[in-house]
Amino acid sequence: MGSIVAIVGRPNVGKSTFFNRMIQKREAIVDSISGVTRDRHYGKSDWNGRNFTLIDTGGYVEDSDDIFQKEIDKQVNLAIEEADAIIFMVDVADGVTGMDQTIAELLRRSHKPIYLAINKVDNALRIQDTPEFYALGFKQFYSLSSVSGSGTGELLDDLIKDLPKEEERLEDTLPRFAVVGRPNAGKSSFINALIGEDRYIVTDIAGTTRDSIDTKYNRFGFDFNLVDTAGIRRKAKVKEDIEFYSVMRSVRAIEHADVCLLIVDGTRGFDGQVQNIFWLAHRNNKGVVILVNKWDLLEKDTHASKKYEERIREATAPFTDVPIIFISSFTKQRIFKAVETAVEVYQNRARRIPTKAFNNVMLPIIEKTPPPSYKGKYVKIKFCTQLPTPHPQFAFFCNLPQYVKDPYRRFLENKLREQFDFEGVPIQIFFRKK
Repeated sequence: MGSIVAIVGRPNVGKSTFFNRMIQKREAIVDSISGVTRDRHYGKSDWNGRNFTLIDTGGYVEDSDDIFQKEIDKQVNLAIEEADAIIFMVDVADGVTGMDQTIAELLRRSHKPIYLAINKVDNALRIQDTPEFYALGFKQFYSLSSVSGSGTGELLDDLIKDLPKEEERLEDTLPRFAVVGRPNAGKSSFINALIGEDRYIVTDIAGTTRDSIDTKYNRFGFDFNLVDTAGIRRKAKVKEDIEFYSVMRSVRAIEHADVCLLIVDGTRGFDGQVQNIFWLAHRNNKGVVILVNKWDLLEKDTHASKKYEERIREATAPFTDVPIIFISSFTKQRIFKAVETAVEVYQNRARRIPTKAFNNVMLPIIEKTPPPSYKGKYVKIKFCTQLPTPHPQFAFFCNLPQYVKDPYRRFLENKLREQFDFEGVPIQIFFRKK
């Protein structure tokens, strides 16, 4: 479970350059799946073996200097609420500005670890200009250049020392479900319909992070933990129509779940913002169940739901092996089915296929349809196995792994899904030198 680090600062100080540098190496690995939309504001990074999630709060603001103060305040407050640590970026060339002082004031009140990063310090003359930033009231600052990367190491060394220690998951084998979706899709009404009155609450165990509380439920004969997504619901002060906010709110909930129940407002459709949350869950290798809510307002005939389902599958391609259930939180229609399916997806995510059985099934398929030759060279896959990871990853050992292209990877994934039940679960396939 990673910590969350937010980068804040006014426009044009170099936040995005720093963000891109930090996630570059990692993102290339994380996003090797074709068809995944890269989300500008959110990425995974690591330093000296510590993983963390990096959020660029300025990603969505038009870069203009007449940006409204309240937008900046909104971003900073959101970062303070959601992040474990904050990198506050300023620009040495501009000196201390009024807006920097306003942000500094908000941050100083937050009691979160703050790292003042003075950017664009790329020569000796500019180093002489850094002491004026003591005026912002922080004991220490870091001089760096986002473009060249110089100075970032020292900042990151100190940052990871302060991040909360990765707590070992309690020996708790219960599935962890997070209910996610855009604002007003009906998440709260779904949760209320699901758990009914409080008498279904068995125990409250402290969450694995300071902000997420796991509540243990026993409902419909299933025991499960609900990762309380209060972070997504609370603080209605923030006008949540901006896509960035609901994605940021979903990040923590998704990272701490095994399966995400993605609530879609049936009357609005599977729009860009919902897709972002879907790919966020996919990129984090979580199980996904799509729940189309408010179906009682729409339900016409089976044909309508078929068409609706097709549209969703087009949007989630190539990851189309995902359960889609039409529900109504209001009438409690198919609520039981939703939980039952989430439990199945949880079991699929934990599925382990013995190596011998896996080879017996996959090798004949590969023999019948081998990878296409590349530059006159033939790829021979001799052996395959499931890797011992918390979510399904498979390694195929061959003579020329670099020549296996994406279409063949997808072909193998499709065959694998036909043979074994991984519905609702992202699969990663690696080709390795034997």
